[in-house]
Amino acid sequence: MSSTLSELKPSHLWKHFERLLSIPHCSGCEKPLAEDIGAFAKKLRLEFKKDKTGNVLVRKPGTAGRENAEVVTLQGHMDMVCEKNSDVRHDFSKDPIEAVIHDGWVRAKGTTLGSDNGIGVAAALAIMEDTSLVHGPLEFLFTVDEETGLTGARRIEPGFLKGKKLINLDSEDEGTFTIGCSGGADSEIVFPLKRKAARLKAGLRVKIAGLRGGHSGLDISQGRANAIKLLVRMLTHAETRIPFELISVNGGNKHNAIPREAWADLAIDPKAIEAFKSHLKEAFTDAKAEFGSVEKEMSSSVEPLKPGKKQPMTAAGQGTFLRFLSVCPHGVVRMHPEIPNLVETSTNLAIVRMTTARATVICSSRSSIGPALEAVRESIKALADLAGARAKQLEGYPGWVPDLKSGLLRKLKEIHVKVFGSEPHVVAVHAGLECGIIGEKFPGMEMISFGPTIKHPHSPEEGVEVASVEKFWTFLTAVLTGLAE
Repeated sequence: MSSTLSELKPSHLWKHFERLLSIPHCSGCEKPLAEDIGAFAKKLRLEFKKDKTGNVLVRKPGTAGRENAEVVTLQGHMDMVCEKNSDVRHDFSKDPIEAVIHDGWVRAKGTTLGSDNGIGVAAALAIMEDTSLVHGPLEFLFTVDEETGLTGARRIEPGFLKGKKLINLDSEDEGTFTIGCSGGADSEIVFPLKRKAARLKAGLRVKIAGLRGGHSGLDISQGRANAIKLLVRMLTHAETRIPFELISVNGGNKHNAIPREAWADLAIDPKAIEAFKSHLKEAFTDAKAEFGSVEKEMSSSVEPLKPGKKQPMTAAGQGTFLRFLSVCPHGVVRMHPEIPNLVETSTNLAIVRMTTARATVICSSRSSIGPALEAVRESIKALADLAGARAKQLEGYPGWVPDLKSGLLRKLKEIHVKVFGSEPHVVAVHAGLECGIIGEKFPGMEMISFGPTIKHPHSPEEGVEVASVEKFWTFLTAVLTGLAE
């Protein structure tokens, strides 16, 4: 087995991916990567432009004899989800991601790897550079801020693209074609907080950690625990037995990631600490019996809180807030009635952030059915209204309706059979892809998405299968040749 990325095949794709690991490109901070792509295109003497949002477009002429073929657009996003375990010291704004190869997979040390969508970007860069390939005219679209708001795709201006066939390189199961996706939208719930002087003198921090987290769409049906929900369950269990005063609750990092960690600061009677810990342990044991087969590394801790002047919430506010989080929906709402194993509608209790004056809760909901998505959001808004909070329903993004009669799909299926001797698996996914937005902006564009096998994106467990990357590259280059015929 190779010990470094440079020894993997295809070497030119892995070369570019290895370079990406040293270039900061968290969502909202893609400028260094955009500049690198621009410099690379200039070195290759390829047409390059950048729009005011930060999206990058590079054009490469067709090879000899294929100059007049139809333009094909290859598309991926430059940003990555930057997540790390709490015990890992890593600054995504400057520290290179450390990749390791083990048992045929590439992973990072305690952080996300960025194979979503770094492998797709690296493949595009390799194609830009490779003069041995046969293809028609190509354009390479690299978008910004896909992970947090699909911002780049939303703001592509009319006329930016020439191609009528688009290949999205952001799928995560080799041998599978994605031809549809869910739409989604967030809800932001704001609680105004009233505080009081602390009556109880001891301070504690209760923390849940070690959960798997994962993609809030692709992994929502996997039975993984939500750290916020689990923390609130434990606190509620203990509160019925030992009074405490809640100072703050915080958890989750990304709207599109299932929360892996959450913690609460509280004040308590010093004499009741041991009994309180005992009740928390009892609740955690119950949770472990429920989730232990999936969450093998789940942990809870109770630590003394450093003395301070933080005031707890009022008793009424504490009760309302904890009960809101307890009943706030999370998980699968409905499975698709016609497509086996496909989630139709879900919602993710994603983030809780608390300051002195207010608490903010972010819920991220998805559905392939527009009215179903709105129904879930209406239920969240109704719950917020009952709790005396203000719900802001943020702008959503459209789904991508599958077209089983697409000529592009038919052609790529033929190429797959020719290259591998087997039919590809054709699916729709319970996740947001930029294809939905791009298709809405450029009516009539045929689209398809495929990629290598990537597991556990958006979490430090993220890994990309080495063998699948080579097959992905083989197929991608065959597609470009086939579409130029």
